[in-house]
Amino acid sequence: MDTPLRSKNILVLHGPNLNLLGEREPEVYGTMTLAALNALLRRRARTLGATLKIFQSNGEGQLIDLIHKHRHWAQGLIFNPGAYTHYSYALRDAVAASQIPTVETHLSDIKKREPFRRRSVITPVCLKMICGLGAGSYLKALELLAHRRT
Repeated sequence: MDTPLRSKNILVLHGPNLNLLGEREPEVYGTMTLAALNALLRRRARTLGATLKIFQSNGEGQLIDLIHKHRHWAQGLIFNPGAYTHYSYALRDAVAASQIPTVETHLSDIKKREPFRRRSVITPVCLKMICGLGAGSYLKALELLAHRRT
């Protein structure tokens, strides 16, 4: 079944340095730009009947503000916290407080990266973490949230 049970509002948040996709360490993060990733997500969302709001920020406070601002609108959150994954209890608390069903995403497989990158403080307050699939991590998260029963 390719259609969601009902249309969903899904917030997509890209954390620090994701604005440099396509330039930054392409051997790790791939060559797709953030604009191309967002276009791919929008196309897939249309086929699923989902509405997306997409933001990127390098600032922890701005990411928190976006979660707070959209907590009553969003029925799902796709969140790549970037380097904040490993230490931002403030973002963890914002996700938990918002009560938005959240899928943590990463382009690379953080479990196979440097030791400091293998731990996420965000995952415990998420439905799931999807990593290591490049843009596919985001697409799987989108499909999971679009088809999720509330």
